[in-house]
Amino acid sequence: MSSKNLLIHLSPQQGYNQIFVLGEYNMRLSQFGLLKLSAGTSYSADTAGHEVALVLLGGNFRAAGEGWEYTIQNGRSSPFTGKPHCLYLPRRTKYSITALSDVELACFSSPASRDTAKPTLIRPEDTRHIEVGAANFWRTSEVILDETFDSEHFYIGEGMIPSGNWSGYPPHRHDLNNPPEELDMEETYFYLFDPPQGFGIQKVYQPDGSIDETYTVKNYDTVAIAEGYHPLCGAPGYQMYYLWIMAGAQGRGLVSSKDPAHAWVK
Repeated sequence: MSSKNLLIHLSPQQGYNQIFVLGEYNMRLSQFGLLKLSAGTSYSADTAGHEVALVLLGGNFRAAGEGWEYTIQNGRSSPFTGKPHCLYLPRRTKYSITALSDVELACFSSPASRDTAKPTLIRPEDTRHIEVGAANFWRTSEVILDETFDSEHFYIGEGMIPSGNWSGYPPHRHDLNNPPEELDMEETYFYLFDPPQGFGIQKVYQPDGSIDETYTVKNYDTVAIAEGYHPLCGAPGYQMYYLWIMAGAQGRGLVSSKDPAHAWVK
């Protein structure tokens, strides 16, 4: 894969906002969008041949399908005010989302070759809090959906980078199926900032120079990471949030290899 622009900007509008589709940016297992609904409006869809995860960024909603219904009335107002809810849907599932307030949901889908978990609402108390790194590359993460959940491809979480700190450091990648050292998992990063005019820097690179990208990322930006090391940092004065969604074909987990040039940093 030669170097190319992997950064996608979004100014979300009412309804479903497509960010990238399957096959774009060399993403073979990932499709991503954002659902923005004003209070009282609805959206209906069919997962068809995909498994789908909807991560609540902010607001309250009701989700329903044949034989199931979930209502979220205590949703966070933004990722900076609380932990997430996540609605998981298997393939061949029709569903509707009704906004009980203004609501935003990150929508991720991946081709499914088998039946997986039934429609499930993952609640804030079901997530797992971890703290990673040290010094100025310390950050927190909420693991939302991991390898213990019956999904074919997903591993989902979100990170919070304090003012001026780094994340994804030392630089790591997950390009090769070489367990237990590394798993091949493509990854989507979606960013928000508090205050919203904030920004961060995202790097995606390979040591041989086949990929060497550095982006200024802002509110509602996305970077599609099919391969390569991918450290990032936030500007001082701002909290930097990023939703990370990995999709693996032959395994799932927080299993990556570090860039040998920088692996000495502990």
